[in-house]
Amino acid sequence: MSKKILVTGASGFIASHCVIDLLEHGYQVRGTVRNLDRVPQLRAMYAKHTDKADEIEFVKADLLSPAGWPEAAEGCDGLFHLASPVPSIQPRDANDLIRPAKEGALNALQAAKNNGIKRVVLTSSTAAIMYGHKDKVREYTEQDWTDLSTPYLPAYIQSKTIAEKAAWDYAKNKNIELMTINPGAVFGPSLLGNFSSSLDILRDLYAGKFPMVPKVGFEIVDVRDVAILHRLAYESPDATGKRFLCTNGFRWMRDIALLLNKEFPKSKSPTIEMPSLFFMFSSIFLKSMELIKDDGDKVKTADISQAKAIGWKPRPVEEAVISGTYSLISENSYVK
Repeated sequence: MSKKILVTGASGFIASHCVIDLLEHGYQVRGTVRNLDRVPQLRAMYAKHTDKADEIEFVKADLLSPAGWPEAAEGCDGLFHLASPVPSIQPRDANDLIRPAKEGALNALQAAKNNGIKRVVLTSSTAAIMYGHKDKVREYTEQDWTDLSTPYLPAYIQSKTIAEKAAWDYAKNKNIELMTINPGAVFGPSLLGNFSSSLDILRDLYAGKFPMVPKVGFEIVDVRDVAILHRLAYESPDATGKRFLCTNGFRWMRDIALLLNKEFPKSKSPTIEMPSLFFMFSSIFLKSMELIKDDGDKVKTADISQAKAIGWKPRPVEEAVISGTYSLISENSYVK
């Protein structure tokens, strides 16, 4: 019998790629959704990308309710916990993100513990690693943590840091073999038309919503490689108890704009960099920039040697940018 993996948030951008990758590598998959009425639509969309769509089980579970989680985890061998709110616009009350991120992680972990699931892969973020530090240039490792005492830290960054810390505390006390995946900006193709907030950056660049391109950069990774690293971490005994930075290269937004203009004739991406103060002001109106408004002129790179040590071989970030933009263009209501 092949192993069965519970994938939470199975309609999500990264989670959908995890489902496909697991199916293609011989696993059974059970996915959680908040609304079972969406299952026929989800199954139809999955069928466009795999001939195993009919094999996916769907169950209902909500991040803020313990109900449904015991049944979701029953009979599963592993857990990939990806469900967590990732809004394009940051809420006024940070707890609107912190509560579901933290409580959802703990509900999933408790269900794993009660059902004898030993190995859990939790999706975190470089948001839990790279923020609240004053360095203009720095390479980050899995040992680094975002400084939660930093004033005006965006709600999403707080939520990912708090949820991951809570998961590590729970796993240590309950003897769960936990691993976390910490992606940077996740680009690449959308399978289910469910676009991530990272792809909002490509959308705004392509559509020419910036008068000039912000002098901001970030580490990038392809969503397909994020899914692969989840599976490799689950399969590798050496991954137990480790965090994995999941990126494959720092790029300035101007680099991305130049690539878009080269690859897509209809791209309106600006290539003249705006002054940092103007960027800070413009981030008030361009919500896709809110999370990185304090990153102007900073070079934050990642040490991914730990991920490569378990066999991870990510594709070039340029491929992630191009394939992600093609996804946006294919949804005519999203980018024209």
